Amino acid sequence: MKKKIRGKLEKIKMLILDVDGVMTDGRIIMDSDGREMKNFYVRDGHGLVMLQRHGIRVAILTGRTSLVVDHRARDLKITEVYQGALNKKEVYARMLKKNSLTSEQIAYLGDDIVDIPVLKQVGFSAAVADAMDEVKKHVDYVTVCRGGQGAVREICEMLLTAQGFWPEVAGRYDFAGPE
Repeated sequence: MKKKIRGKLEKIKMLILDVDGVMTDGRIIMDSDGREMKNFYVRDGHGLVMLQRHGIRVAILTGRTSLVVDHRARDLKITEVYQGALNKKEVYARMLKKNSLTSEQIAYLGDDIVDIPVLKQVGFSAAVADAMDEVKKHVDYVTVCRGGQGAVREICEMLLTAQGFWPEVAGRYDFAGPE
């Protein structure tokens, strides 16, 4: 991990995630009754659980509104969920104030142009591998993995490693882990 990236990650107290295209592969499946379904990657979820276990908060900030997101957030014990955020920059400002955090303490993972205003403000900004090229121009890091296919887990492991928690994680599961 590059020294500059590690330095930014060491300061992070909260990871904020977009949903469609980040926590999912961006596809929305609807059945004939109009019920929405999304695919979430289980290893991404486990990464978020490990982050929270080590005191790094997780929040969801999405422009869409979906009951599926509420269910997934509850499943992962994510209590800060902001849906229908048409102006993510305004909601982000309220999140900072509510949590008594500075932008330097926030990491954000996005994929689309609606994420750029927040990506430009946070301490560590990342885009998924299949994000729009315009988004990739504004971030500190582009994941190797695509949205909904391990990108969230990649960022979780980077945070845990940079903050020195990885040996504890590896010990819990009895393996050496990445480094």
